[in-house]
Amino acid sequence: MSLPILQIKPNMHSRIREGHPWVFAESLKHHDPIPSGSIVRVMTDYGYDCGIGLYNPNSAIAVRLLHSHEEDVTIDFFVARLRSALAIRQRVYPTMDSYRLCFGESDELPGLVIDRYGHYCAVQCLSAGMDYRLDIIVKALLIIIPDLKGVIAKHDSQLRIKEGLEQGEYIVFGEIPDFIEISEHEIRLRVSLLHGQKTGYFLDQRLNRAWVGRLSQGMDVLDCFTNQGGFALHAAQGGAKSVLGVDSAAQAIESSKANAELNGFTTCTFQQADVFDYLKQAVHDDMSWDIIILDPPAFTKSKATLARAKRGYAEINRQALKLIRSGGYLVTASCSQHLTVQMLTDIVQAESKRINRKLRLIHIGGQSPCHPILPIMPETSYLKCLTFAVE
Repeated sequence: MSLPILQIKPNMHSRIREGHPWVFAESLKHHDPIPSGSIVRVMTDYGYDCGIGLYNPNSAIAVRLLHSHEEDVTIDFFVARLRSALAIRQRVYPTMDSYRLCFGESDELPGLVIDRYGHYCAVQCLSAGMDYRLDIIVKALLIIIPDLKGVIAKHDSQLRIKEGLEQGEYIVFGEIPDFIEISEHEIRLRVSLLHGQKTGYFLDQRLNRAWVGRLSQGMDVLDCFTNQGGFALHAAQGGAKSVLGVDSAAQAIESSKANAELNGFTTCTFQQADVFDYLKQAVHDDMSWDIIILDPPAFTKSKATLARAKRGYAEINRQALKLIRSGGYLVTASCSQHLTVQMLTDIVQAESKRINRKLRLIHIGGQSPCHPILPIMPETSYLKCLTFAVE
């Protein structure tokens, strides 16, 4: 049986022909109803075959193209795509077994995210097409990583609501222990796939944490939004004189303390507090540090709230700059895709001028290689981590 064919409206095909995998509902000609998750073939109005994709009538992104011209999406399809993704990670991280194995569109598996933690994987299906094929995705995972002991579906993303999918978390294969021990740059970490944020650990900041470790020798370091202590632990490993991690979540603080104890890092302490309030109080108390790290959650996930997000970034960076000793460093990050490197640079520069601090931008970091960027798709480039020398 031939696949349903969806046609793109005239003059709305250029981005898609260049390789962007999203076909928006508004760019498609009228067509008969098609069940969510179905495989469809997308054609231009003049007959060019854009390949097959996964359809969802409930989403603004009506089709997520697979850049394939086959008639079906089988287990062999997933094995080939996942094996290709795994080869890149094994080349980049030859001695590591924890990384983002699949980064959705960047690995030609749109709407699918898989994080590997040794013998365990956490899967996020962010599109209906992938959600309906979770069983064969897991079978494909077991073929390319036969020693897997457990796979958990972490389906708590708000993106699933936009796809018309239910949220929830459940084990889809094997068993998942309460804690899994992994390592990052010889630092031991206990992560929880069952109870941790996102898929258990923020793997995208891996290179930036190593950079902070190299910067921290002999420094007093404040790590804001510490989560499980990633930056703080690297600062301690790098020889920081003292490290304080702050986070509003009690669970994050307990995890950070446990990770510091696991590594014998006696210079690390952690405090539960709202970071905005903590920084204001620290300014009032005339406190100071040599390095301050700001790694907040995304302040915006849409252009509609970008202006408000900019005010939030301005506030925390201004307060942090007041607390950094002359000759110190500000490490400031944003995982908001809509806030560009230039926007963040401009915000920090403007706030430094307001309080008469001089800056030099000495390092621009991004997401780790296991979060590859699809050049045609700016949406896949989201993380920026800037380091400023402060006078």
